Amino acid sequence: MATLSVRLPDALLQEVDRQAVRLGIPRASYVRQALERMKAEVERQRLTERLQSASGRVRAESMAVNAEFDAVEGAP
Repeated sequence: MATLSVRLPDALLQEVDRQAVRLGIPRASYVRQALERMKAEVERQRLTERLQSASGRVRAESMAVNAEFDAVEGAP
């Protein structure tokens, strides 16, 4: 496992320590879990953006197909 050195504002470090104590876990575990959650959040956001982009690319074609179905359903 690698080591990471980070500079934090005093107020943030105090809050991290308070939360870690409240949860009964070491500071390093708290920070590691926070980083893992942020990583997961960024990955979810990236996936959402990719899905929205793909949806936008096929929207026009989907609308054309829907219009064709509407025309067929309305035919005698």
